[in-house]
Amino acid sequence: MRPHDRLRATRERRWRAPGERPPPSPALLVALVLACLTLMTLDQAGDGSPLEPARRVAGEVFGPVEVATATAVRPFTAVPDWFRSRDSMQDDLIALQAENSRLKSDLATQGYDRNRLEEYDGLTAAARDLGYSLVPARVVGLGASQSFSSTITIDAGSDAGIRPDLTVVNNDGLVGRVLRVTRSTATVLLIVDADSVVGGRVGESMEVGFLHGRGVLGKDGRLDLELVDETAVPAKHDTVVTWGSEAGGPYVSGIPVGRVTTVYSSLRETSQRAVIDPFVDFGALDLVGVVVPSGTRSDRAVIESDGGLR
Repeated sequence: MRPHDRLRATRERRWRAPGERPPPSPALLVALVLACLTLMTLDQAGDGSPLEPARRVAGEVFGPVEVATATAVRPFTAVPDWFRSRDSMQDDLIALQAENSRLKSDLATQGYDRNRLEEYDGLTAAARDLGYSLVPARVVGLGASQSFSSTITIDAGSDAGIRPDLTVVNNDGLVGRVLRVTRSTATVLLIVDADSVVGGRVGESMEVGFLHGRGVLGKDGRLDLELVDETAVPAKHDTVVTWGSEAGGPYVSGIPVGRVTTVYSSLRETSQRAVIDPFVDFGALDLVGVVVPSGTRSDRAVIESDGGLR
């Protein structure tokens, strides 16, 4: 070895840390690269690869370890997914409970809504049949808290074109007349009130009489009819309609009132008295219509005499 090479080798040994291995030679690195390339080429053969037995042995050895490790770690890795799934399920449960409540509410009010729709359709038909314009209104008060024993309060007043002494009907027949109004409400005296008197005509005979209320609501709410001609005898089941008043107030003519159920004769006074069963169920009033002149200005839709809305 030349002196210069010996000097360089001495310096390399001098600066190498104790116990440090010498760097691999280039020939070793080239051999390792060639070996890797050879293994990769052989592995491309698939099932016929010489490495397949070794791969199978490695899978049999390390496979159970991987399965055991995954099983042990899964409870911890699944915690975030569990929280996300739980929150999602809670949201779905809340949505289902809300939908269930809505369906129950719809089912509970189905009959009520259907009845209101039928009443409105009936009121429209009544306006067309009677030939009068009607302002629709809802009953919002009934009975003893008011000044009269047999009155109702409706949710339409002067702003809707309503004034005192207007006729009130529903889809069954005559309800009463308007007593007084505010801007948004009106008080209606029912025909069954003890102070109510309505002029009426009986059946095809057109005999004229006066209907008096008994002050009773419900099934026992009846009217007494006294005919002007005391010798006239009304027939059972005859229909009674309103006689009508001058200028249509407080009652317009031709409104169905009720049907004759019983006729009493007084031999001493040679007079006839009939009991009338009203068509209207006064214990279940809801939607009514107030008869107004055609063209009345109102804060709500008015049912015209042809059944249309204005």
